[in-house]
Amino acid sequence: MICEMCGKTVPNTRTVIIEGSKLNVCPGCAKFGEDYRAPGANGSPVTHTVIEERLQKREKRMKSKDIYAGASSTELVDNYGAVIKAAREAKGMDQEQFAASILEKKGTISKIESNSLVPDDKLIKKIEKALDIKLTESVQSGGTVGAGGGSGKMTLADFIKKG
Repeated sequence: MICEMCGKTVPNTRTVIIEGSKLNVCPGCAKFGEDYRAPGANGSPVTHTVIEERLQKREKRMKSKDIYAGASSTELVDNYGAVIKAAREAKGMDQEQFAASILEKKGTISKIESNSLVPDDKLIKKIEKALDIKLTESVQSGGTVGAGGGSGKMTLADFIKKG
């Protein structure tokens, strides 16, 4: 008899299930599968628990991990210019006075208030301290994107603009 896996000629073969296929193999190749058991009296199919377990472990091992899942960061609020201008005017200062108080140029303050200049972290801290306001907010990242179902995986529909 010929082993259906390695091709050797052997005196006897065993029927085993390897990767979901029923094969007649030599004793050496039989270790790669499970002994074949005919379907039970009730007609239930053969279970492939060992193979299924291995495939599940492999799938779990091969999944990519999202290193940003659950991470949060701080970002500048969207309307930072209006917030700064309102707080400055509430303190009764014009742009020139405010710029002098935090040792910045009037043009810089003007550009920040018109949202045409995004201040760096150091300047944000100075403005927050001088005006006693909060310009940053904590943002959670790693959420799923798109309108798709509950699969949690991105699809092409997540990148297409509708309407």
